Amino acid sequence: MFMKKTIYLYIILIFVSTTACWAQTAPQTAKILTVAGLKENVMVRRDDRAIPYIEAGSDADLYFAQGYTTASDRLWQMDLYRRVARGETAELFGNTALEADKRWRRFGFSQIVEEAFKSFTPEYKGILENYARGVNAYIATLDEKTLPIEFQILKYKPSDWKSTDSLVIGAILADGLSTTWQADVMRVSFADLPKEKFDQLFLEKTPLDVLIVGKDNQITDSKFQIPNSKTELIEFALKDEEIRKSSLERIGFYQEFNAASNNWVVSGKRTLDGKPILANDPHLPASAPSIWYLSNLSSPTMRVSGVTFPGVPGIVLGHNEYIAWGATNLGPDVQDLYAETFNDKNQYKTPSGWETAKIRREKIKVRKNVLSPETETEILDVTETRNGVIITEQNGKKYALKWTARDPKNDSFEGFLLLNRAKDWDDFNAALKTYGGAAQNFVYADVKGNIGFHNGGRIPIRRTGDGSMPYDGATGDGDWVSVIPYEELPNSFNPPEGFIVTANQRIVGDSYKYFLTHLWSSPHRARRIYQLLQANSKVTVNDMMDIQRDIFNISYSGFAREVIKTEAASKETLDILRGWDGKMSADSNAALLVGEIRNVFLNKILTANVGAERVKNYRWGLSASFVDWLAAEKPANWLPKEFANFKDLLIASDREARANLSAKYGADAGKWLFGSAFKIRFNHPLSAAPLIGSIFAIDAIPQYGNGLTPNVGTSVSMRHITVPGNWDETRHGIALGESGNPKSSHYRDQLENWKSGNTQVFPFSKAAVEKAAKEVVVMLPIK
Repeated sequence: MFMKKTIYLYIILIFVSTTACWAQTAPQTAKILTVAGLKENVMVRRDDRAIPYIEAGSDADLYFAQGYTTASDRLWQMDLYRRVARGETAELFGNTALEADKRWRRFGFSQIVEEAFKSFTPEYKGILENYARGVNAYIATLDEKTLPIEFQILKYKPSDWKSTDSLVIGAILADGLSTTWQADVMRVSFADLPKEKFDQLFLEKTPLDVLIVGKDNQITDSKFQIPNSKTELIEFALKDEEIRKSSLERIGFYQEFNAASNNWVVSGKRTLDGKPILANDPHLPASAPSIWYLSNLSSPTMRVSGVTFPGVPGIVLGHNEYIAWGATNLGPDVQDLYAETFNDKNQYKTPSGWETAKIRREKIKVRKNVLSPETETEILDVTETRNGVIITEQNGKKYALKWTARDPKNDSFEGFLLLNRAKDWDDFNAALKTYGGAAQNFVYADVKGNIGFHNGGRIPIRRTGDGSMPYDGATGDGDWVSVIPYEELPNSFNPPEGFIVTANQRIVGDSYKYFLTHLWSSPHRARRIYQLLQANSKVTVNDMMDIQRDIFNISYSGFAREVIKTEAASKETLDILRGWDGKMSADSNAALLVGEIRNVFLNKILTANVGAERVKNYRWGLSASFVDWLAAEKPANWLPKEFANFKDLLIASDREARANLSAKYGADAGKWLFGSAFKIRFNHPLSAAPLIGSIFAIDAIPQYGNGLTPNVGTSVSMRHITVPGNWDETRHGIALGESGNPKSSHYRDQLENWKSGNTQVFPFSKAAVEKAAKEVVVMLPIK
């Protein structure tokens, strides 16, 4: 299973060649692996989940061994990640991936990471280089028969891993978590609405919001100004979003509205044992293999444990001996469009006159036949102005995209490597100050009992406006004059409430002086978590697990109560709703029925008010809150003309919903189950391939939970709960398993625990790690 073409020697006595400290702890039976490139011996223990616990005598050997070990489990996934971000997937999948590759090539991340690497400190360069050397040492052990199965199926071999291959993975995170311009453009199609309706449709504040910083003035007032612009970008935005979706879904990184994750941290003042507890569960789509990889890393300079992305050194989310941290997506507006004025000389207009646009030629290899590695070349010329790359031309106007992710100074991973060594709140902030990836809500807890929260990331300050609509590139109105200073990003330290919750909700009130975004996620998850924590002053790890498993839907439950209160449904529906506990259980017919009634209800209202052709353009993170408001307030200005009142509208919605469900699932309402209608599917990039796809298949699971419940079901990518000071109580698990090999027993061995939410213990102390070890490999340098 682990490490191909190794030299295995089974020994009876302790290794003479190992260090003195290992002589006291090494098991009596271990495997020896000789590896070119190491300086000293490295010990790799594996537990019953095959999680590697890597212990090295130097940082150089530690990251080398991490690269080697991760590649031994996830090499093809690593290769696919770098290919996606570099726009090289058509070389594997042919024309079906060409448009996605063109989109990535326009961004130019391959060039950006090379430029970024030049400015790194020697220490950071060294980590990336040592990790890459480890990956390549593993690649060197492979032949045609021992290559991971995906390489064999697609008939190609991996090229050497470069230091910048790790960096370019950050571009995937940026695209998945910070793409905002399409949502801005979508609102343009609703510009003809009266301002009152526009503000109600695109509401940003709700009574359920869980703020961390600042206070609000009014609930319904919107800061967004209705755009006075044409709609030529709308169709392109929809098309670009579909291409983006297909590309990111292939590797498990697509999430609508950039919404991803829950985290919270509780002070020891509100826990049973007096120690703080931190919890985190990032939300990204189910995929095979899992996007996360569990590891424990130990050297003389640090001991750290948690998850990382295959291909990225260090630990991204987890804890060390002193602090723990978690993250959710903040989702600020970090992309702006600029309408550029060009002449026939490839010059574009600027505030200081005409400038010549840069032209970058990209050569994209496209596989002619999926069964053969033979390719042809597609040429793509990319134009770039001072504002960014030209992403489209509409009605004679060329539009440039500016994006924080395209700034070489905005690195995604050094901050995490510094977090791996942080010892306190000051170190935590010093690390995050360097972080330039997709902006996150970071939560913090330490062994001294402190808890905290701080945003990390670069958020632009515009000269004028907020980037909601394209700027005129010929002026300086849309210039980014600065970024929000780190010290002034939203933050909190030991708040009086004794706990902090983030779940992609609006976290700042009107009094916060900087613009972050108009596009917040639904507050329902955050509010539910807040309610459960507020009601419990003696929180335990088991309580945290229960919250991560919680599938009560505030929004759906409230909607059902409104239907019951007004008797606005058939007797059959009312009977079902009266017996419902508000939970999105797989075996619940009420959950499915309420969801369908809501969908019909909203569609009828939008069709009547904005037109059927524009309903598809309504993509808003707070659409559930809009439905909450409609059902509770029953505003006359939104009621379709064919109905006398909202009760009649709801009755009609129920009737249509029941007809829809009957057509799909049969006339027996008892069989209209939420988990039958919605499935959790772990798709591998090759699982849909004829004949061979079954190799990677994992049976679909009836879904429970949805995007409005703490347990979002299909999108829970990992779960983490930890108690600073009691690190061996840490619970940490991923959705499937450590191995990317479908024939391995560790390809999906964590799935049952993931389904139940019974997250397994992840030992940390040296004694606990030694006790948990089921396999030990000593990596020896070739001398």
